[in-house]
Amino acid sequence: MKKLKCLAALLLVAVLLGGCTFLSDERVKLRDLDFTVLSEELIPEELAGIIAEKKAEAFKLTYSDNEFLYICIGYGEQATGGYSIAVNELYLTDSAVYVNTLLLGPQPSEKNNPAPSYPYIVIKTEYLDQTVIFE
Repeated sequence: MKKLKCLAALLLVAVLLGGCTFLSDERVKLRDLDFTVLSEELIPEELAGIIAEKKAEAFKLTYSDNEFLYICIGYGEQATGGYSIAVNELYLTDSAVYVNTLLLGPQPSEKNNPAPSYPYIVIKTEYLDQTVIFE
């Protein structure tokens, strides 16, 4: 009986220790990525067409011309204008590119404009053949 308890305890320790490595989702940032936020007139024509089709709803997409990687995030229709989008993080790990943005609301004076808007951002960075994770 003592052997069985000892074996069960060893098995439990092995599962717990092994599980720690399997369940760990720690990611190691290799480096921040340099990027440019593109104005509407600098967006590649094909990408601009895709955005025009999707902008009424929230969207996340990537586009590449094999020279640059474009990361696009849209927040869908908003009741007024005056919104902006901040890029909190854009970085590379060994397995993916991570991007985090934040929609910033309009100033109180801009809330009086009842025209809807469709805030989105297009981030241009170096071409990387990596999965993009939107956080």
